[in-house]
Amino acid sequence: MTDTALQSAPSTPARGYWATVGRRLRRDKVAMACALILLLIFVSALVAPWLGLADPYQGSMIRRLKPIGTPNYLLGTDELGRDMLARLVYGGRLSLLIGILPVVLAFGIGTSLGLVAGYVGGKLNTAIMRTVDVFYAFPSVLLAIAISGALGAGITNSIVSLTVVFVPQITRVAESVTTGVRNMDFVEAARASGAGAFTIMRVHMLGNVLGPIFVYATGLISVSMILAAGLSFLGLGTKPPEPEWGLMLNTLRTAIYVNPWVAALPGAMIFAVSICFNLLSDGMRSAMDIRN
Repeated sequence: MTDTALQSAPSTPARGYWATVGRRLRRDKVAMACALILLLIFVSALVAPWLGLADPYQGSMIRRLKPIGTPNYLLGTDELGRDMLARLVYGGRLSLLIGILPVVLAFGIGTSLGLVAGYVGGKLNTAIMRTVDVFYAFPSVLLAIAISGALGAGITNSIVSLTVVFVPQITRVAESVTTGVRNMDFVEAARASGAGAFTIMRVHMLGNVLGPIFVYATGLISVSMILAAGLSFLGLGTKPPEPEWGLMLNTLRTAIYVNPWVAALPGAMIFAVSICFNLLSDGMRSAMDIRN
């Protein structure tokens, strides 16, 4: 080709890393389907007061345990005659809050601790990581129950207990990723230019370690949803009469032999949200794997 032809040829802009990740994620049909389902659940929970649903707190012993498909009660009623559809939609607010907020808080705390431990190393790394290892002596479920039992029942205490459970896990992942990045050329160049430790961690390292930690934290949301529901089921989370999926499972367990399909609805919602977060996390992990 002549120089004139080369100059007139249209230039194709190079696609960045995150643009490539987004393109690959959009091609994952399973991940996109899960994201759509989660979006619908989120939106329905947020706009629940404007959906024209029945009062989730108003019950009637006359219409208790109506089956699915009953006129005016699409998903039946619970043991106190309250509309199940309304309680499931409104219950998504508390269930999603208690399931997602602890992971968000643990993500911020664990990433900060892991970044400092991985970059500084030495005695500070030993102090942080050995403290984190103490929490691994206890299973997550038992640790969450113990902390919630000590603090008492309530939404705030459930969030605190789950945050404590997830901080060590995210800290360990963040420390491992940071250790593999701290000796790379761009970090050494930043040190040679006179940048301080805080500037290197905030500007140069955080963006390179945030992706794997974020993907791991996304996968923890499914675990958090199940643990939060378990705490409410045991009476250590949300208190009646608040609609929350774990608490609804607890109150409906006595009706499982009378109307099992209605009693299984809160469990089906917990399962659907947990599996969607899990599959979405797998899709993000695959999209960010540049080796493929």
